[in-house]
Amino acid sequence: MSQPHEPRDQSEADRSRNPFVRFQKGFERRFNRTVERYGALLERVIAHRNSFVMVSLAIALGSLSLFFFLGRDYFPEIRSGVIQMHMRAPIGTRIEVSGRIATLVSRSIQELLPGQVENIVSNCGLPVGPHNLAFIPTPTIGSQDCDLTILLKDEKSPVWEYRTLLRRGLKERYPGTEFTFQPSDLTAQILNFGAPAPIDVQVNGPDMYSNYAFALKLAGKFREIPGAADVVIQQTMRTPTLMVEGNRTFGLGVNRTEKDIADNLLMTTAGSQQVDQIYWLDPSTGMSYLINVYTPQPQINSVNSLKTVPVDSSTNVAENNVQLLGNLADISPTGTPGVITHGNIMPLFDIYVSAEGRDLGGVLADVQAVATSMAHEKPRSAEVQIHGQASLMYEAYAELIFGLLASIVLVYLLIVVNFQSWLDPFIIITALPGALAGIAWALFLSHTRLSEPALTGAILTMGTGTANSILVVSYARERLQEHGDALLAALEAGKTRFRPVLMTASAMILGMVPMATGYSQNAPLGRAVIGGLLVATLFTLFFVPCVYAMIYNRRMAPHKGAPAR
Repeated sequence: MSQPHEPRDQSEADRSRNPFVRFQKGFERRFNRTVERYGALLERVIAHRNSFVMVSLAIALGSLSLFFFLGRDYFPEIRSGVIQMHMRAPIGTRIEVSGRIATLVSRSIQELLPGQVENIVSNCGLPVGPHNLAFIPTPTIGSQDCDLTILLKDEKSPVWEYRTLLRRGLKERYPGTEFTFQPSDLTAQILNFGAPAPIDVQVNGPDMYSNYAFALKLAGKFREIPGAADVVIQQTMRTPTLMVEGNRTFGLGVNRTEKDIADNLLMTTAGSQQVDQIYWLDPSTGMSYLINVYTPQPQINSVNSLKTVPVDSSTNVAENNVQLLGNLADISPTGTPGVITHGNIMPLFDIYVSAEGRDLGGVLADVQAVATSMAHEKPRSAEVQIHGQASLMYEAYAELIFGLLASIVLVYLLIVVNFQSWLDPFIIITALPGALAGIAWALFLSHTRLSEPALTGAILTMGTGTANSILVVSYARERLQEHGDALLAALEAGKTRFRPVLMTASAMILGMVPMATGYSQNAPLGRAVIGGLLVATLFTLFFVPCVYAMIYNRRMAPHKGAPAR
């Protein structure tokens, strides 16, 4: 006769040799004790729900003031293994001299950053083909400019600290030479629209020389702004130039025109390729070769040697004597614009400003204040406009903040349709102030500035925080309909939904840890999500049940015929 099967003793199951079973049993015991402690704490909090709600709400709203101290960036700067630097020697420096200076600067960089530099690539002067400038975002305008690409050994180097060292050290070693730094990462280059700096102050007007003088004043004021770095005017107005002014009266007497002077002078200095291209056909191969005829540069090394350039006549005259340039024109040194930029047909000057050691929003605000304070000094018909990445930052912030508010409203309306109530969805979204407070504290404690990825993380936090609150309120609603006690329903909802709320929040937080601790531009997103969910989870487990108990206890009291507890 078979014996009835007796269930195993609980202690026997606990003594299982399977390590996974033992771990599960131990975890369940400890977790159940945690739930009981949480229930006891929640019961005490619900007993003092009014004061707890007021204090928690005041702390959350007060924490929002931290956003004003975080600083604002469009996209955060990341650690990288490349530093892009631009060097501008004194205006008019010859290309070979600029190359020698670039070599000395490369050696100085290796001395200032010992053991950190892998290689340095320098590119001096303008490219041979002008169309190449369309594909290279560089502020080079002449032979005095050089671009230096500094490759670092560590791809996670703090490039902003290295830039500070290079600015100070190179300025002391090479007085009269300007050194500016450009963004090396692709995101910053795209957001700058090819400009070498995030802030581009443009002075536009018909009077070029007056506008340049005003731009110099603005640049001087911008250099006094805390955090403003690499303040430079892109265009130059004092490029050394030889002005050749022909004597028309004498030229007509010897059958020479201004065109003859220009053609012969250009052929001598630049070659026949610029005036009259000549090709020679090789009969053996059938290949055509471009022949360029010009005077060797060592033979034109002074103004006197330039005056001996022969000027031939383009007309066929029997008596066509050779005339020298010195007889036909006066040559005098002067300064001319190195490059002329136009905006709406009128001349334009770009003042580039970068931010170093300070947030971009703060530097931009001071730049705008300086430009406004000096508006009365600008020339007649001149206009000052601010462009670049910084100006787009405000537009992006406005759109993201609108998206954040719109997401809260849309989630609220969606829950209204689901719950068929206006009150329960309101209780659900009361956890969102805690999420915003957590985001503010996370960014503040991690010294992370407010940026577009951080605002994107705030939007993500709203969804997860709302989902956890829905779990608590929906169960509290079910328990309230069953026994009608709002305080007990809030307590039961908190204890029952403790595990799923922690599971959802923990999964999201742990998934964001690699992103938050990394060096990518999305690190603020992970930090915002982690901080927001940590505080939002606390609000979901304590604040939301208290609000539910506080509201529904008063609403249910008239039905019970007893005053609200």
